[in-house]
Amino acid sequence: MREIVLDTETTGFDPFSGDRIVEIGAVELLNHMPTGETFHVYINPQRSMPQDAFKVHGIGPDLLEPPQQPGPGAVTLRDKPLFANVGQQFLDFVRDSKMVIHNAAFDMKFLNAELDWMGLPKLPMDQAVDTLAIARKRFPGSPATLDALCRRFNIDNSNRTLHGALLDSEILADVYLELIGGRQPDFGLSTANTASRGNVVEDDWRPSTRPTPLPTRLTPQEQEAHAGFVAKMGDGALWNSSKT
Repeated sequence: MREIVLDTETTGFDPFSGDRIVEIGAVELLNHMPTGETFHVYINPQRSMPQDAFKVHGIGPDLLEPPQQPGPGAVTLRDKPLFANVGQQFLDFVRDSKMVIHNAAFDMKFLNAELDWMGLPKLPMDQAVDTLAIARKRFPGSPATLDALCRRFNIDNSNRTLHGALLDSEILADVYLELIGGRQPDFGLSTANTASRGNVVEDDWRPSTRPTPLPTRLTPQEQEAHAGFVAKMGDGALWNSSKT
């Protein structure tokens, strides 16, 4: 099963009021495990950068009014591609895979607005898995921000001084795996016993009995001492009743 964990950064809250996407970050999961494949791009929004948005993600000092001199490591956007230049690449990466997103309605609203403006097919909402909704259902009344979930699951987010789409996607992948039952939801046993029937492969995660029992580690002296101990307890001893 292929899933894409993704995040976006934007200039604001509403694409229909002039806000645009400035960064997309996504990581690929295969059977709930990261593959190392990623999609990451900064995007020129063709508009100025509001101060409030800049304080959140620190992207686009060259688009502030007035422009701000970029510091070390700052990401400028005037020389970055337009969404029209990367939209198809994004769709090619996602394909029909489920998209794991924190507060999916927000990111899907922006992505579909940008895709629609390009004349590309929009992404159906049922393709998205909303980790915010999952967290609120699992922990009602508790904070469900990405930082709060990192604290709950003891996930290191010390590098997250500002929001960043790729870093947040990598962190969200860890959070998502914890939300659905831990980093190995099937305890890593799904490949232990695989049976093939015709063209159908069936996975049985349950451990099977060893074909050859392991030899005892007790020495003859230890076994004799244990037998003597049990004999002193009489016929009602638990070890006697459990013998097969």
